[in-house]
Amino acid sequence: MKKRLFSLAILFLLIAGTVFPQQMEKAMILNNQEAINGLIEKLKENSTADQHQRIEKGVQQAASFWQNTDGSAEEFEALCRTYSAKNAEEREAIFHRLENNLELLSGSFNKMSVGLKIPLHVDEGEILEVDRIFGGYNPGAHLSDDFFDNKIAFITILNFPFFTLKEKTVLGDTWTRLEWAYARMGDVFKSRVPANNLQAYSQASSDADAYISEYNIFTGKLIDKKGKSLFPAEMKLISHWGLRDEIKSQYANKDGFARQAIIYEVMQRIIRQEIPQEIINNSAYEWNPVANKLYQNGTEVVFKPEPDTRYLQLLNLFKATQGIDAYSPHFPDYIQRKFDDEMEIPVEDVEAIFTDLVSNPVLLEMGKYIEKRLGRKLQPWDIWYDGFKTRSTIDISKVDALLKAKYPNKTAFENDLPNILVKFGFNPDSAASIASKIIVDPSRGAGHAWGAAMKSDKARLRTRIGADGMDYKGYNIAIHEFGHNVEQTITLQNVDYYMLNGVPNTSFTEALAFVFQARDLELLGMEQQNEQSKHLAALDNLWSNYEIMGVSLVDIRVWRWLYANPDATPSDLKRAVNQIATEIWNQFFAPVFGVHDSPILGIYSHMIDNPLYLSAYPIGQLIEFQFGEHIKNKDFAGEIYRSFTQGRIIPQLWMKGAVGKEISAKPAIDAAQNALKALK
Repeated sequence: MKKRLFSLAILFLLIAGTVFPQQMEKAMILNNQEAINGLIEKLKENSTADQHQRIEKGVQQAASFWQNTDGSAEEFEALCRTYSAKNAEEREAIFHRLENNLELLSGSFNKMSVGLKIPLHVDEGEILEVDRIFGGYNPGAHLSDDFFDNKIAFITILNFPFFTLKEKTVLGDTWTRLEWAYARMGDVFKSRVPANNLQAYSQASSDADAYISEYNIFTGKLIDKKGKSLFPAEMKLISHWGLRDEIKSQYANKDGFARQAIIYEVMQRIIRQEIPQEIINNSAYEWNPVANKLYQNGTEVVFKPEPDTRYLQLLNLFKATQGIDAYSPHFPDYIQRKFDDEMEIPVEDVEAIFTDLVSNPVLLEMGKYIEKRLGRKLQPWDIWYDGFKTRSTIDISKVDALLKAKYPNKTAFENDLPNILVKFGFNPDSAASIASKIIVDPSRGAGHAWGAAMKSDKARLRTRIGADGMDYKGYNIAIHEFGHNVEQTITLQNVDYYMLNGVPNTSFTEALAFVFQARDLELLGMEQQNEQSKHLAALDNLWSNYEIMGVSLVDIRVWRWLYANPDATPSDLKRAVNQIATEIWNQFFAPVFGVHDSPILGIYSHMIDNPLYLSAYPIGQLIEFQFGEHIKNKDFAGEIYRSFTQGRIIPQLWMKGAVGKEISAKPAIDAAQNALKALK
């Protein structure tokens, strides 16, 4: 389930990087380092010594952005003389004014985006074609252009220059909170991407999101070779989340294998684009996915397979990112912008963590242990084996009935948010305060959390709520998204500087969401903790990481392939995704599963509408495990406040502050090894 985390950091995500000076018409001052040095010395003469290093960095960076259209060299010098802070007090005053105004702008743009996308995201009526245009509109697309034109961007760069990830890593441990806020102010204007490029990406992203949000399979219309349906007549599941969760839910049913097998066939048809176009979000046909035959009223009909639309969406996003690449020499491609800039963990480090885990020998032992529990050989869909959770032994239909009575509509769930927080350990006042800043909406898609970007606004929690109430799938997602909302609210309302609002990267909000989601049945009084359940939880954590890290490695390699093949067609991309997914399966999963050549790792919808987001999940799960181990027997709510009010500093520094150690897969691997020994 994807997340919408539009804090200030995300608002400016698309303008990460620094422009290629050679692609601009440079003002004379850019070609005259002597003149720049002279200007720097003049500014130093009129400022206190504590501003000298900042002046050197700020002037150089501001000069690298200055174009002929911005004015003459004399005008650049005049701007620097007028707006460069002369002492710490003057600089802090400029900072607070910029911070306040950026909150107003960021929050307002975010609020507009939420409103424009409501017809696309919220299940409240028909989607009109015009809604897709409005939903793809980015209200803040021209902000960068406007602020370079009116010189606010130059004033910001001059007084709050950009620090690289390496510099933040070396210096950040000694910075004060205000200095960290200054550094984050320096992250705002790192490029000068034209508004039409930003708008093109926004539209491609919105189109892909709409495609995925409406990609439903009427599972009640799936039939086997005897023409029999294995699912409730009206069941409709979104790909991939709903299909995956249905596979998970079937481990508790004695006849679940056949249902899992047929869903696996559906997934393969989607990945290979062999699925009939007519069956997507349409209940008028019966479909045998094993034989790939389509029927209407019992008569076989000729169909057209989906025309590689899945891969066209991804290709459109790739092309839109290329329009931004040209302005990002420090982060010259989308991969580096996602990892080095947005995640602030180099992609090579992420891949190393993932590869170490997915190739660890403990997984061979786990595979054998799962086979013993299942009483059969592993199948590819067992990457989603859910038998380590208490819920796998619970009759989900009974849970559905309980939840539909408890939450017949979105208002009932929204009204219960304070009580849920109290059960998590928040005091009534804090619970009421947080819950008052969250709105619940019925989602068209699987669900997501969309945070506010100014203190006067509210976060949004979206989950699926049926006409007859909320079932377990919707509830499980809702608790996950509620974790996001709690993070979004605390890190906006309780962090000391607005420029530090949020978390280091999306993995950290995923971590808290996972902490919440793991306790969903506990909130209903249906899960008892004991030594065995703790060991099973450790196995579940490692198996879940195994699955999502494999998918993330596919995501990364697909984007490397795209950059190596920029002229690819959707058909080319389809073949590449299937090949890459199969290669990674054969390398890391076939030794455990005993099955070769499965493309199943290519099913994730995130790859299509939110590419390279997937890595946030396993990093988040590692953080969740470390954080969860740290807060055992501690004040749950107090630790959340203490850790998350650190705000948006770099990831490893945040982890040191929260748990005393950097992010690592070792605790999760060690816990699984110990669990296997204990359970045997």
